[in-house]
Amino acid sequence: MKNRALTQMYEGLMVAAAQYVAEVQPTATNPEDVAAILRPLARETERENFWVLLLNARNRVTKIHLATVGLTDRTQIHAREIFREAIRGNAVRIILAHNHPGNDPTPSPQDIECTRNLVSAGKIIGIEVLDHVVIGAVAPDRPKDFLSFREMNLL
Repeated sequence: MKNRALTQMYEGLMVAAAQYVAEVQPTATNPEDVAAILRPLARETERENFWVLLLNARNRVTKIHLATVGLTDRTQIHAREIFREAIRGNAVRIILAHNHPGNDPTPSPQDIECTRNLVSAGKIIGIEVLDHVVIGAVAPDRPKDFLSFREMNLL
C-alpha cells in the first residue's frame, strides 16, 4: 500500500512538473535552475531516475522527459532513449539529470562514461548536451545538494 501511495504521489508530481514547464517554460541556464526544477521529483523517489530537459534556442525548458527509472543505485540509459524524445520535441539542446537516492551526488565512473557517450551522440545528430546534473542532498562537507558535470569539467 505504501509503494502504491508513493507511486501515485510521484506521478502527480510529474504531471505538476509537466504543467509548470508547459505554462512557464523556465530558463535553464545553470545547474541551480535544473536542480530547482527537478528537486521535488528527485526527493520523492527511492530509485534512481534519469530525466532529460528539452530546451529551445533560448534555453527555455519545453519538456521534462523521464527517460528511465532504475534501482536504488543505478539505472540503464542509452542514447536512443535520450535523443528520440529530444528529436520528437524539436529540442535544440538538452540537459541530462538524475538523482542519487543515497544522497551523495558524486558521479560514478559509469555516470561519467555514459555522459561522455551521450555528448558524443549529441554532436553527431546536432543536439548539444549542455550539462548533466546529479541531485543528492546537502551534507556537512557538501553545501549544495547537486553536482554539475559542466562545473566539474567532466563534459
